[in-house]
Amino acid sequence: MTKREYENCLKRNKIKLFSRGKSLVGKEIEASEADFLRAKKTLEEEDYKWATVQIYYSMFHIARALLYAKNLREHSHYCLIKAIKFLYVDTKEIPTNILDAFQEAKNLREDADYYCRWSEAGCKRLLKNAEHFLEVAKTLLNR
Repeated sequence: MTKREYENCLKRNKIKLFSRGKSLVGKEIEASEADFLRAKKTLEEEDYKWATVQIYYSMFHIARALLYAKNLREHSHYCLIKAIKFLYVDTKEIPTNILDAFQEAKNLREDADYYCRWSEAGCKRLLKNAEHFLEVAKTLLNR
């Protein structure tokens, strides 16, 4: 199913070739780290809604860095997740639990943004998962 979903994203131009991708990997890692550090501070301030959003974007930027490393670019958050699964999880370069955490972060960010639902526990769990995702991706990308 994953390959078909990935190929469907390619057909719909939600994932496309991006020749400048590799040159932007560092920029995306920096954006991810900045969002992560800001999220830690926001969490300390007990602003769980905004910290949840920031943590998701930290994970989004590290996922984007992984995609850029393959000279690809996303035009859909859904397809970004499908691409990471196909290109990195199915190939065993990234553990499944990281992708599950990224999907959870997307869901919790949407809950916070669209439905005003968030929690301290969810936010703290996401922060740990984001830190792990950053570490794994940076090692994989040799950064």
